[in-house]
Amino acid sequence: MATASPSVFLLMVNGQVESAQFPEYDDLYCKYCFVYGQDWAPTAGLEEGISQITSKSQDVRQALVWNFPIDVTFKSTNPYGWPQIVLSVYGPDVFGNDVVRGYGAVHVPFSPGRHKRTIPMFVPESTSKLQKFTSWFMGRRPEYTDPKVVAQGEGREGKAPSPLLPLSPIQVTAWEWVGPGLG
Repeated sequence: MATASPSVFLLMVNGQVESAQFPEYDDLYCKYCFVYGQDWAPTAGLEEGISQITSKSQDVRQALVWNFPIDVTFKSTNPYGWPQIVLSVYGPDVFGNDVVRGYGAVHVPFSPGRHKRTIPMFVPESTSKLQKFTSWFMGRRPEYTDPKVVAQGEGREGKAPSPLLPLSPIQVTAWEWVGPGLG
């Protein structure tokens, strides 16, 4: 008797990181990566990428426009660990060093079709006055060594959350995916 192989479904994500509003900063670039469960595997496209540097628009909105394309396909046997996109925004500080200007994450939409998501951005803050002074003096703000931690819960049990400084959101538009209906 032959055993049945597990059935899989595909999740095709096609879209773009459209724009952001960081009124106090200019000349920023964006990185993205995906975080997903152990039953998920990328089958086509790029799991991570980096955009060009963009300057603020000259209109009233002063938007930073990337129109940064995203195109990736995943396969899985179950929806547990549904993919999330993690965005990190970087730009120069007063000394010309690239420093993080914001982190954010959002799940890829669960239903097929066109979707628009606004991702709230934040940066970690130093927890003590000595750390704040040292980071200011050295010109290095606190940042994650791996930005994927933004979308993961592992390793944070029983710990007090580090202070976070909320920032302006990023627009992610034209999410489209093809896959089975989950409902």
